[in-house]
Amino acid sequence: MFIYKWPADKENDTGIVGQHSSCDVRGGGISSYADNPPGAGQSLVECLEQALRDVPKERHVGTPLYLGATAGMRLLNLTSPEASANVLAAVTRTLMQYPFDFRGARILSGQDEGVFGWVTTNYLLENFIKYGWAGRWFRPRKGTLGAMDLGGASTQITFETASPAEDPANEVQLRLYGQLYRVYTHSFLCYGRDQVLQRLLASALQTHSFHPCWPRGYSTQVLLRDLYASPCTAAQRPQTFNGSDRVRLAGGSDPALCRGLVSGLFNFSSCRFSRCSFNGIFQPPVSGDFMAFSAFFYAVDFLRTVMGLPVASLQQLGAAVVTVCNQTWSELQALAPGEGSRLADYCAGAMFVQQLLTRGYGFDERAFGGVTFQKKAGDTAVGWALGYMLNLTNLIPADPPGLRKGTDFSSWVVLLLLFVALLLAALVLLLRKARSSKSPSAI
Repeated sequence: MFIYKWPADKENDTGIVGQHSSCDVRGGGISSYADNPPGAGQSLVECLEQALRDVPKERHVGTPLYLGATAGMRLLNLTSPEASANVLAAVTRTLMQYPFDFRGARILSGQDEGVFGWVTTNYLLENFIKYGWAGRWFRPRKGTLGAMDLGGASTQITFETASPAEDPANEVQLRLYGQLYRVYTHSFLCYGRDQVLQRLLASALQTHSFHPCWPRGYSTQVLLRDLYASPCTAAQRPQTFNGSDRVRLAGGSDPALCRGLVSGLFNFSSCRFSRCSFNGIFQPPVSGDFMAFSAFFYAVDFLRTVMGLPVASLQQLGAAVVTVCNQTWSELQALAPGEGSRLADYCAGAMFVQQLLTRGYGFDERAFGGVTFQKKAGDTAVGWALGYMLNLTNLIPADPPGLRKGTDFSSWVVLLLLFVALLLAALVLLLRKARSSKSPSAI
């Protein structure tokens, strides 16, 4: 849950929306409550109670409240539209019990998710429009940043492009502050971190007696019902299996075999366009700088901070991935004792990020030099949520804003007093100069 704030008397034309606070919902996403829809609504209560405290009481009724669901619910809607509708109805009932201005819960498309993440990134970095000290808005000349998001069930790449997309499904045109932006975007369902880990696990069961991406010394039991429940692992599902069976699988710490498993996630065999990323999806060459966030950030941050490895180039990133994939379970536990079972998946996650960027999206050394991995821009989390809110509340106008005073009254008073002080100082200097010129010359 994200709570945003902006000055009430400048709701439009300002670009000064900021994050007030946030709250992490415990447990899985709402899609994990397919068999228990009321639990989806109940899972939001703790954060909604925080919202009651964070938002001033006199603002409750006038504060718009939205719920946006992403790839997890898109998957559930594919497999069971009825369960998806029941979950949305349950969260709607919970949200309507609170005194805010609830305006609906809906599932975002993959295109929405990508574009809203791009809007958030460039809005926070003031790449669309910037407020100058002289009290006038101007358009920066630095251009926009591409955005790469890696969620639990999907991943998105979005960037501005000069030429029309060969596939119209991958192009969005936006008019923001009087400027037209042509944006390439695509969302890959089943390529989010959680679903990738499930697919790699299914592949390891098929092809190996161990999991090459897991560290040596780590083992766990896999419940087949859970593994094959997702449509993302449907292609790997055996024709006959007992869903209640549990299979024990151990780690192998084998970077080469792990790379082979991850490479199997991408299909480069066919492309009906002049060029593709993977799976036959059109993508122009990546251009400009990029910000990678969500699970992209967590994977690279683990390599940088916990492992202490440099990742400034693709060569360094590749070497860092091999290093983490060579670690044993005991070595990883010594490095990050507080990570728990998530430690076992850092090799697979980092290998996927590296393969996705290089083989999937086509970043070379030069282009990778323009990629930053961030969790926040300033005090605000980077992701689709802010862009979604800005769109729904119409806080980014299509037309350019005009000249307006955007500084607080007290600031203008200070500036006026400084100007008066400078003017008085100049007058004093002029009077002294005039007096000295009139004084008699020395004999």
